[in-house]
Amino acid sequence: MIPIKNPEAIRRMRESCLIAATVLAKMKEQVRPGITTYDLDQIGRDLIASFGARSACHGYQLHSRRYPAYTCLSVNEEVVHGIGSLKRILRDGDIISLDVVVEYNGYIGDNATTVPVGAIAPRTAELLQTTQEALAIGIAQAQVGNRIGDISHAVQTFVEARGFGVVREMVGHGVGRAMHEEPQIPNFGRKNTGEKIKAGMTLAIEPMVNLGTYRVRTLADGWTVVSSDGSPSAHFEHTVLTTDSGPEILTIPQAS
Repeated sequence: MIPIKNPEAIRRMRESCLIAATVLAKMKEQVRPGITTYDLDQIGRDLIASFGARSACHGYQLHSRRYPAYTCLSVNEEVVHGIGSLKRILRDGDIISLDVVVEYNGYIGDNATTVPVGAIAPRTAELLQTTQEALAIGIAQAQVGNRIGDISHAVQTFVEARGFGVVREMVGHGVGRAMHEEPQIPNFGRKNTGEKIKAGMTLAIEPMVNLGTYRVRTLADGWTVVSSDGSPSAHFEHTVLTTDSGPEILTIPQAS
């Protein structure tokens, strides 16, 4: 069953999403050639703590493994769940996906963006632009009365028309008290399928798009997912509240 948030839950979701978005925006400002992904993760850790929140990623358990970092930092061919490392130094021409998930006052805020490090190749820049636009197109389908498949179909159609690969193994999801709630929101699918969208849902919509094949594999660390052909990958995500007047993006950062 898809949780429907009452006014108090929505109020708390607004708080957690504001923190998540503000942390993400401040981390984005620190991306530059020469910084390590470990240092970026530590910046994220400190920012999350400064708001009195906690990282929902740190210690997240999957089978017998616990995620060791505070944010997910995925470079170039890494699709999602990259772990900050002193050995991974950002260089001009890289791209990096920053994924920040926080828990505050019992509720989760979840968002992600992919940013260039210096000057990047034109086709890679097109990948980032397409994925960001696909997110907006997917969000636009999160209308009360539509179905989850309408979001999925809109993303897939837009991305594949531009020659990119839509990742299938990872999907968007509901979010609230837990990081992952119903429904699952694939970035591929057919219109008029899936659960009907109702007011009061909070959905993490997150296209993950590869420059080459849509296929992926997981590295030996058990967490980091990479494109199977080593091509660059982009990831953009917002937490969205469904309302009778249309979808509302909750992960908007606090003004500086």
